[in-house]
Amino acid sequence: MWLAALLLAGADAPAMVVIDEADTVREEAPPHGAIGLSTAYRISDRVPAPRSFEFRKRALHVGAAIGVHPIDHDEIYYVLSGTGVVHSDGDEKALKAGMAAWLYKGAKVGIRQTGDEPLVLIIAYPNKVPE
Repeated sequence: MWLAALLLAGADAPAMVVIDEADTVREEAPPHGAIGLSTAYRISDRVPAPRSFEFRKRALHVGAAIGVHPIDHDEIYYVLSGTGVVHSDGDEKALKAGMAAWLYKGAKVGIRQTGDEPLVLIIAYPNKVPE
């Protein structure tokens, strides 16, 4: 549907894109270290390029983690359910549902699941501006 709108509008992006997360789900190892397993909802992958930011949902299964990695942009982890520990430049904080970690450009960050249920996150960050 969005492709037809895009073609009709020429090079302009459509007025809106509506995405059902069920159309984006896949089981995979988490990024930055492949620690455990996760359910990834790559929601923004369904939005035509160029797009200014990424918006994703990820469920880190018991024992899983997004490994520590440097970021070149601000990034937000928002917890929908479960518990975890977020890492930024050697500092660690516990997270639970309803909490957000705002991570700053230049930090080395990661997050790991703790507890008996998956850690379900929304992850958002800007894309690089084309040169």
